[in-house]
Amino acid sequence: MWRWHRQVKDSVSQKTIGLMRMQFWKTAIADIYRDEPPKQPVTAELWRAVRKHDLTKQWLLRIITERERDLDDRAYKNLQDLETYSENTQSSLLYLQLECLGVKNVHADHAASHIGKAQGIATCLRATPYHSSRRKVYLPMDVCILHGASQESFIRRSREQNVRDVVYDIASQAHVHLQHARSFSLRVPAAATPAFLQTVVLEDYLQRVRRVDFDVFHPSLQNRNPLLPVQLYLRSWKTTY
Repeated sequence: MWRWHRQVKDSVSQKTIGLMRMQFWKTAIADIYRDEPPKQPVTAELWRAVRKHDLTKQWLLRIITERERDLDDRAYKNLQDLETYSENTQSSLLYLQLECLGVKNVHADHAASHIGKAQGIATCLRATPYHSSRRKVYLPMDVCILHGASQESFIRRSREQNVRDVVYDIASQAHVHLQHARSFSLRVPAAATPAFLQTVVLEDYLQRVRRVDFDVFHPSLQNRNPLLPVQLYLRSWKTTY
């Protein structure tokens, strides 16, 4: 369901079609919570998860509603808008994962909120080369204006200093959220670790962006880190994020 929602914006040519697909999921969620899931493989599995883990309906609807708003296909006005989008999508997904793991802990919830925001911000950065190739820019406008970087600069894949400054500011905000999330680590139950292991991939990307001096178009950023599986294993073994 989550992967499908992420692809809707790129796969539909008209907003109306996207809205129809989102409405399908709103109706499907309502049916699932009435124990009348649609006869469709994904909804059937989601119904089983809802019954088994007593998943909160609010988180599922919040993801769908925010994705629906995102169909407007506009750049974020400011970093706060990007953080709100990330909280409503990425963080909501983490809350659901915590419920699946049986974790009910306020510190885990706080960590999930910050990890989700960091993940959403980093994803926006990471997708910039792809979006630029389609002549689209979604980076927060206030940061771009602050550094005098136009949308055309990103579409041209400029590697000038003002473009790097935009990336620096946005990446720094993701890093701040990651650090905040880790400040709760001693009070977060070990059972929550599987939900938070994405911080390994997130930290890896932020470090690589820093090493190329915040050139978001640097070719090396398109390569996968072959050591990530090892790093994920070690974090999992140590039950840390």
